[in-house]
Amino acid sequence: MRFEHPNLLWLLLVVPPALALFFWWREGSRQKLLAQFIEARLLSTLTVGISPQRQKIRFTFLILASVFLIFALAGPQYGFDLEEVEEHGLDIVVAVDTSKSMLAQDIAPDRLERAKLAALELMEDAKSDRLGLVAFAGQAFLECPLTVDDTAFEQSVQALDVNSVSEGGTGIANAINTALTAFKEGGHYRTLVLLTDGEDNVNEAAALEAAKDAGKAGMKIFTVGIGTAEGALIHITGPDGNSDYVRDSDGNVVKTHLNEPLLRQIAGLSGGFYLPLRGADTMDILYDRGLAPLPKSQGVGRMIRRYHERYQWPLGIALLLLLAEMFLPERTKAKGQTATPQPATYAFHAASGPVEASAASPPPVPPVLNVPPATVVMLLAFLWLPMAAAASPSSALREYYSGNYTNALDEYSTLAETQTNDIRLIFNAGDAAYRMTNFDLAQDLFQQVTLSPDANLQQMAYYNLGNTQFQMAKQSEDLDGLLSGFETAEKSYQRSVDLNTNDTDAAYNLAFTKDAVERIKAFRAMLLRAKGEADMDVRLAEFHRALTIMAPLQSKLQNTVAAKQFEDFTKRLKQIDDISTPHSR
Repeated sequence: MRFEHPNLLWLLLVVPPALALFFWWREGSRQKLLAQFIEARLLSTLTVGISPQRQKIRFTFLILASVFLIFALAGPQYGFDLEEVEEHGLDIVVAVDTSKSMLAQDIAPDRLERAKLAALELMEDAKSDRLGLVAFAGQAFLECPLTVDDTAFEQSVQALDVNSVSEGGTGIANAINTALTAFKEGGHYRTLVLLTDGEDNVNEAAALEAAKDAGKAGMKIFTVGIGTAEGALIHITGPDGNSDYVRDSDGNVVKTHLNEPLLRQIAGLSGGFYLPLRGADTMDILYDRGLAPLPKSQGVGRMIRRYHERYQWPLGIALLLLLAEMFLPERTKAKGQTATPQPATYAFHAASGPVEASAASPPPVPPVLNVPPATVVMLLAFLWLPMAAAASPSSALREYYSGNYTNALDEYSTLAETQTNDIRLIFNAGDAAYRMTNFDLAQDLFQQVTLSPDANLQQMAYYNLGNTQFQMAKQSEDLDGLLSGFETAEKSYQRSVDLNTNDTDAAYNLAFTKDAVERIKAFRAMLLRAKGEADMDVRLAEFHRALTIMAPLQSKLQNTVAAKQFEDFTKRLKQIDDISTPHSR
């Protein structure tokens, strides 16, 4: 429950007490006037039948009616529909340098933290734009795809640290190339905001060539320099807790500097410009002068909540109270008269069933009431409606348990369109789509359910979303796609565990996925090192070490997930290992 105008609720502290005070003053004034103009011996005769108790009830009705009228004016809202609206905005990828040189403290608190703050400042300016995030050091990874979800982007930025990318160094070319892959739609304008100190110790020529190619591909690069030209030493804390500075292979302390000439060249080759991060308005200047004038992309979708207005209920109650006050007489029946029996009133309470993960439960059948025939006809008409609506969820549930997932998906989807305030139906549709191995549709549906205000349902949605993303990763055709899919699933499992720390299944899947991600990263790092070695003996030795990593992983994943993905890799590694180290006979 929420209110569109919550400030009006402050009237509850003013209007009802004021009315109560007015009625108290009015009654006191009335008694004084009666005593003033009517003799005491006639007063009891003239006021016979007037019930002070009924007067108090009428006053209470009026005060309660004012309370419910205030609630109606405040605009109560309950339930919502997810609606996609089209907006016009830019597609912006933000690339943040997470190498160890970003730990330098020549700007407070350090370069990396200041770069993260700059990325969040840009998010505040880019309200209608889609934002993506790339973290780079020796390699680059897409941490957050292009999205209009500011919360997802902010969480991805806050999670960045110097361990986000395992391979050390700074490869700006990798960041530019990875950013290009984030743009899926061909007709959208491409922009990259590069937050770095510009110290490319991998290959500066490659960075310039990548910027030139990006410009030809239609991507503008805006570079933001983090740090100072004077530079600073890189302060780190070792595993033992002792503080030291980063040193080179000879043991000399390394001093890092801002490389402004390189950043100016990169921006110039792609049609952008360079800005040093100085003061509090650097990102505002970047957006206003560089990004805002660019042509906007058409049809950028954003899911918004359309809340259901529920003012009718408090307004209806207020009108009933006013009618009751009007028709409740002040006088009671005189003695000796036959009193007309008062009709019995019945209070109806909406019963809410428990939230189920497998299917939305139908509402319970209301009890039979002993009421007049005309009322029975009306009640039967109203009671039939929820029972008729419950028939379709029951049918969908039967289809689901019978293994007819296609029919179950169709019925749940139809129900979700008509009963838009019950987000459990979307959850059930996603479950049916998952059973059909329609993982793309299941992912979309579970992502909608993660917006549910129900924490339990949200936790289950994140768990199922992680399972779906894991299955999608299994279908990847290359190692990078598999790793990216596993990392995405890991984040969903993590959110599920955060919402319910007692979910052992989610905790197990999270630990399993983390282990698989670490093994894949280690395996890929060995392949990259081996690829650069010229000595065949060293190359074979590296592949033997890779086999020692992949063999347990292949065995662990066998008959579960991604076994086929690693099968060819493991077989080839074993063939090379058998040639280099033949078995003794």
